[in-house]
Amino acid sequence: MRIVSFNANGIRSAASKGFYDWLAKHKADVVCLQETKAQEHQLGDALFRPKGFHSYYRDATSKKGYSGVAIYSKKEPDQVLTALGWPDFDEEGRYIEARYGNLSVVSMYFPSGSSGDERQAFKFKCIDWITPIFDAWLKSGRDYVICGDWNIVHTRKDIRNWSSNQKTSGCLPAERAWLDTLFLERGWVDSYRSLKPEAEDYTWWSNRGQAYANNVGWRIDYQVITPSLRERLKSCEILRDPRFSDHAPYTVDYAT
Repeated sequence: MRIVSFNANGIRSAASKGFYDWLAKHKADVVCLQETKAQEHQLGDALFRPKGFHSYYRDATSKKGYSGVAIYSKKEPDQVLTALGWPDFDEEGRYIEARYGNLSVVSMYFPSGSSGDERQAFKFKCIDWITPIFDAWLKSGRDYVICGDWNIVHTRKDIRNWSSNQKTSGCLPAERAWLDTLFLERGWVDSYRSLKPEAEDYTWWSNRGQAYANNVGWRIDYQVITPSLRERLKSCEILRDPRFSDHAPYTVDYAT
C-alpha cells in the first residue's frame, strides 16, 4: 500500500505545474493533500477528480481560498470524516479522515504560527486540544496514518539552520517538546525517522532567496503512525523533483 502526503500550496497551482500528470504515474493507493486553497465548487474540472480515485475534499468555511485538505483513494472508504468537534479548527479545513476496516488514513494541516503572536497562540491551543484526541486514537485499537504538514521540525537533523531558528515558529523548543512527547512517550511513530534514523532530508523550502537551490530546508511533512503499523513500514521517499509546490510529496510504502 502506497500513501502519499503532499502540501500543494494551492491545488490549482500544483495542477498547472504537472502534479496530476505525475500522480497518474506514481501508483499511489491513497493521496493526502493539504493547503488546497480552493472551495470544492471551484474544482469542477475533471482534473481534480483524478481517474481511478475516489475524491474527497474538506474546504475551509471560515475563510474561503484558505487551507483545505483532501484525500484521493483508489479503494472506496467505508467512511469519511471531516470534523473533530472544535469549530475553530474544523472550519479552517484542517482535517479529513478515510476509514477502511480497522485502518484510518488522515490528512491534516496543522496551523502555522509564522504570521505572528496571535496565530502562534492558536497553534499552541491546537496542540493542547488535539493531544487528548491523539491519545484516544492510540487507545482505540485502530491503525492510524496521520499524513500532513505539521509545521514543526523535530530534531536538528530535520532543519538545515538549527541554531538560527530556535526562536522561529516551527522550531520553537515548546513545539519540538510536544513531538518528543508524541514520539518518545506516547508511542506514535515518525515513519520517516523509523526507516531512516540518520538521514537529513527536507520537505519544505522557503521561497525566499536560494533556499531550494541550496537545500536550506525543513522536514515538516510527516506520516505519523500507530505502533501497530511500525512493522509494516517498507520504504519511504521525499520526492524533491519535479517541483509542484514549496513542499515535496512524501511517499511511504506499507506491507499489506
